[in-house]
Amino acid sequence: MMTTADGVIGPGPAPEATNKVKAFLRLVMIEHSVFALPFAYIAALTAMFQETASIHWVELLLVTVCMVGLRTFAMAANRIIDRELDARNPRTAGRELVTGAVSVRSAWTGAGIALAVFLGAAALLNPLCLALAPVAVVPMVVYPYGKRFTNFPQAILGLAQAMGPVGAWLAVTGAWSWDAVILGLAIGIWIGGFDLIYACQDVESDRAEGVKSVPARFGIPAAIRGARSCHAVTTVLLAWYALATDAGVLFWLGLAVVAAAFVYEHTIVRPHDLSRLNRAFFTVNGAIGICLFVFALADLLVRGLGR
Repeated sequence: MMTTADGVIGPGPAPEATNKVKAFLRLVMIEHSVFALPFAYIAALTAMFQETASIHWVELLLVTVCMVGLRTFAMAANRIIDRELDARNPRTAGRELVTGAVSVRSAWTGAGIALAVFLGAAALLNPLCLALAPVAVVPMVVYPYGKRFTNFPQAILGLAQAMGPVGAWLAVTGAWSWDAVILGLAIGIWIGGFDLIYACQDVESDRAEGVKSVPARFGIPAAIRGARSCHAVTTVLLAWYALATDAGVLFWLGLAVVAAAFVYEHTIVRPHDLSRLNRAFFTVNGAIGICLFVFALADLLVRGLGR
């Protein structure tokens, strides 16, 4: 309850609850859904185009809910599992679970709600999506432990991300698609590649704490070369996907823009100069997904989607 300026008593906001929700959303970096969502949309819309050439808005909404729900669960679990490591790393010492802005109990509650939302949306899509949903959860939980037993945790992250387009295609058709696998591999290798770059800033801390990663084990120059190779492979896979789905000129134009963005990304991040790493990680990679989605959508619309 609250008293307004004119003396009327009425219900008011719950600042503490609102702040907890905001803190949790900061914890899981909800805005980073932009990295994976565009590729799920490309897969879903391509499947719709091939099946009926019409947009199924309810299915598209449920795909969105699935993607955001699973990613939110994965990020929350990641932060919970890594909270002690985060506390000893100067770069991550300000994270919400370390500072106490979010309690472990609240983080688990948020993770549980996100997981329930994901499973519920999968159930509404089709029986195959629900049956495979637990499989999608496994790498999300394994990934944060990966840095404790392998020098290649980015491979686990890539596998987790590769399931997005495959799941989106299954959501629309209820059937397996190798075209979706090609797109899934493209996004998995892309994200694994830029995570190699991102991990370069934690080399000293990782080595001190015994955290395993490509930069910590093989050095920053090797990690940068690995990222370049990943992004070259990503470009090839996207071209393969375009051929496999008979994509039009606009998709190929979008792919050319993405390839140029990769080149730019690797000109601003060098082994001995990581000063522009955040620009490469957040700005360029965020733009890549959105850019390709816009061109892919335009291509599908020109070819008859939604008519």
